[in-house]
Amino acid sequence: YGHSNQLRQARAMGDYLIVGVHTDEEIAKHKGPPVFTQEERYKMVQAIKWVDEIAPGAPYVTTLDTLDKYSCDFCVHGDDITLTIDGKDTYEEVKTAGRYRECKRTQGVSTTDLVGRMLLMTKAHHSNIDEDLDYRKHTDNFGKGPKGHSPWTGVSQFLQTSQKIIQFASGKEPQPGDTIIYVAGAFDLFHVGHVDFLEKVHQLAEKPYIIAGLHFDQEVNRYKGKNYPIMNIHERTLSVLACRYVSEVVIGAPYAVTADLLDHFRVTLVCHGMTEVVPDKDGSDPYKEPKQRGIFQLVDSGSNLTTDLIVQRIIKNRLEFEARNQKKEAKELAVLEAVRRLEEEKH
Repeated sequence: YGHSNQLRQARAMGDYLIVGVHTDEEIAKHKGPPVFTQEERYKMVQAIKWVDEIAPGAPYVTTLDTLDKYSCDFCVHGDDITLTIDGKDTYEEVKTAGRYRECKRTQGVSTTDLVGRMLLMTKAHHSNIDEDLDYRKHTDNFGKGPKGHSPWTGVSQFLQTSQKIIQFASGKEPQPGDTIIYVAGAFDLFHVGHVDFLEKVHQLAEKPYIIAGLHFDQEVNRYKGKNYPIMNIHERTLSVLACRYVSEVVIGAPYAVTADLLDHFRVTLVCHGMTEVVPDKDGSDPYKEPKQRGIFQLVDSGSNLTTDLIVQRIIKNRLEFEARNQKKEAKELAVLEAVRRLEEEKH
């Protein structure tokens, strides 16, 4: 959702947004192993509602040739530093030509931070239980460079505001003739499996209006266990709202799809993917009501990607990721140090 927020800001600066997405090879060379494959990433970026077009296989260093190839007036990047493998600013050429704009980074989240949360695999990041030693041992690998703390990749917490929700929300009410479809879940680490499912649901009607019910953190933890959810309810809300197939989000939806909920939103169809449906606390089927009304449908997204599988990918690459995070921080800290020295020389 940090990336989505960046794309939202970029789109607001112009009329048409083309997003260049790097190949796996480019990312592995400059940053470390990517979590998602390039095909998965192309699909995920294309599903963000502010994106008009993607440029697959975009070069890591944005040149004027690349901008001209896609008839772009300028390119946009966040206000954090990106460096090539040899420590150069990747946007130097376009900055010099005056074809560069900057947008604000989303405070409180980064890929590095999310990777850190996944590697912890303890409940400590979203509950008040005492941190155990294992947790402490691993937090030392994140949010700390070799000699200090980077302001970009330091582990921090995202703070939700009503303004941010308004910026992400479509604000569109259902129109006469719309098919109101309700889906519910954790939508944790919003990924291509979720996108595939929502796209399939979207195709079920001519004029779909999809409402996604997001369960509170405690509820997700009840049925998922371990340290789930990895993203809290506020983070999950923004991630789902950024998806072009979703019209509205219910923040903290009840686990059981009740008659009240169906009547309140005038729901015509309730969909669930092929993942297991865990019974409610009292052992009942959370989809009993929509099933009795004959409006329940199972939807096969054709994707087998789950949040669990992503976490497994991360853990498999654990050592590479830890090395990557520390290298990234070391580079950022070196730049900060150089900037500080330049400032001092000026005075």
